[in-house]
Amino acid sequence: MIPRIGDSIHITGMGLAGCCLAWQRHFRGEAFTWEDDDRPGAASKVAAGLINPVTGKNFSPSWRIADFLPEAEAFYAQVGELLGKQLWFPLPVWRLVAESEWAKVESKLSEAEPWIERIEKEVPGWSRAIVLKGGARVATREFCEGTRQHFAGARRPGNGLARDTPATILCEGAAGLMAGRLGRHRCAKGEILTVRAPWRNDRMLIGGGGWLVPTGDDTFRVGSTYVWDRLDGETTPEGRAKVEKIARLLGGDDFEVIAHDAGVRPIVRKSQPVIGPLEDGRVVFNGLGSKGSLYAPGVAARLAAWLGDAAAIDPDLDVRCLS
Repeated sequence: MIPRIGDSIHITGMGLAGCCLAWQRHFRGEAFTWEDDDRPGAASKVAAGLINPVTGKNFSPSWRIADFLPEAEAFYAQVGELLGKQLWFPLPVWRLVAESEWAKVESKLSEAEPWIERIEKEVPGWSRAIVLKGGARVATREFCEGTRQHFAGARRPGNGLARDTPATILCEGAAGLMAGRLGRHRCAKGEILTVRAPWRNDRMLIGGGGWLVPTGDDTFRVGSTYVWDRLDGETTPEGRAKVEKIARLLGGDDFEVIAHDAGVRPIVRKSQPVIGPLEDGRVVFNGLGSKGSLYAPGVAARLAAWLGDAAAIDPDLDVRCLS
């Protein structure tokens, strides 16, 4: 069933997905209302906002990075100007490579070449560092909090299941997936530390199964764990120990933990987002996974075009093509 869009929509959930959709509607001059249950464990509350153009053990460019990266940078710059705060912080990414990894990474260099600035060969404790361009940090918490405040007048109390509006857009993140909204999911809990340390703050480090991101004033975000069998927003001693190990590996022993957070990543299929109509007449925007800061602005723009102009949904994103 195709929903009756009309002049307004109702957004359920104001994490990264909902907030980006709200702005895209605003930029188009189209109305919306919204609600959010402010639940613990929401990924947007704890996300480090890492933008990394080449990811994973396979050292492969992120899915459709050439499309979504410039859209994300322009979007956060525009919103940041309206909110009066910087949201996009460009930083080079140093992908640290162990000797045991080098042969595999070397075989991928040609594929990743557009994003490689240089290769550092003198890196203590590592075989090499691939220095990547296009990296950034998004201030996700400030973005979401600022967006909710900016659109406070459009907030409408509710229970997350509104049906009396022309179209309800479910931007529920992991909670919606765990409720069975899209069938099988691959949600994973991650724990992150915020630390204070006298480390270099002009680059992001990725390696050894983790990452370290400077956030200003000698603070850094460090993460992260992946847990699939305990999907809550609770921190654990085991998770802290694992992330502290990553902090020592990437930064050093001299640090102070000032915060410990946990959130659940909303993941379906190959960690790619989905949008489009559900059988009950509502619309879904979910599955941003661990790269929501990169994909949310562009995917929200495509959803807004479908809602407002009846533009075709990209098959790569269409929930009706989910398998």
